[in-house]
Amino acid sequence: MSVPNLNDYIEIHSDLFDHYNRLCRRLTEEQLGLQSLCPDWDLRGVIAHVVGVESVLDGWAPSTENPPPFGKLATFQSEAAGFDRARLAMRVDEITASRLDHLRSLDPSVVDAPSITPAGIRTYGAFLQIRIFDMWVHARDIAIPMGEQLDNTGLAAEIALAEVAGSIGYIVGKKIGLPDGKSIVFHVNGGVERDLAVVVDGRAKVVEAVDSPDVEVSADLQTFMMLAAGRVDPQAQIDAGKITWTGDDQWGEAAARKLAYTI
Repeated sequence: MSVPNLNDYIEIHSDLFDHYNRLCRRLTEEQLGLQSLCPDWDLRGVIAHVVGVESVLDGWAPSTENPPPFGKLATFQSEAAGFDRARLAMRVDEITASRLDHLRSLDPSVVDAPSITPAGIRTYGAFLQIRIFDMWVHARDIAIPMGEQLDNTGLAAEIALAEVAGSIGYIVGKKIGLPDGKSIVFHVNGGVERDLAVVVDGRAKVVEAVDSPDVEVSADLQTFMMLAAGRVDPQAQIDAGKITWTGDDQWGEAAARKLAYTI
């Protein structure tokens, strides 16, 4: 994947916003009340969170000192809890349209500007990548309980995966706890094809490739991402054959069970 530019981020935001707008127009009141994969939220709550964050970022200038006004998020989520579906759809449309206008008004160089992000000081482009990851995962927090299958191909999926790939050393070293001297390769397929290789040499380090890894783990993109996001039960994915491993059985199983690094 080439490094995304501002137009790439805008196009993906537009597509994801359209997805949430269409959800608001088609979901019934009963469906909005269904439990999502997020324990604390029904489907309405997930939508309110996603769109509420975008309302916070709308108009905010990247900064290393002044964080986004996240107080607005709680206000919107509280209001959205009482919206009927028509009002919810209207507000989601208004907020996403305004946020797109804001993104389109920015200079392309903004993606390289140092900025506060949920993962510390990075760049505004990194913040946009985190937002794409968040919206992509939350879309499946809604779709999976409804028995719906979303498209797992395209640049949005690649960028969402890139966010997890950026933390794969941390996942292997701190969450899985692969010991010194061992190596692992994750084979991600089904929508996006990518191998993620890590060698533990004093610490877990991402490498281009490993000739003879101690462990190889294979999963389709959606399973890998939802496990990394802590959304689905590892045992259920293992039982269904959605995540498998070869090589060192102990660490293959540990990797399948301990991918979660965020929720």
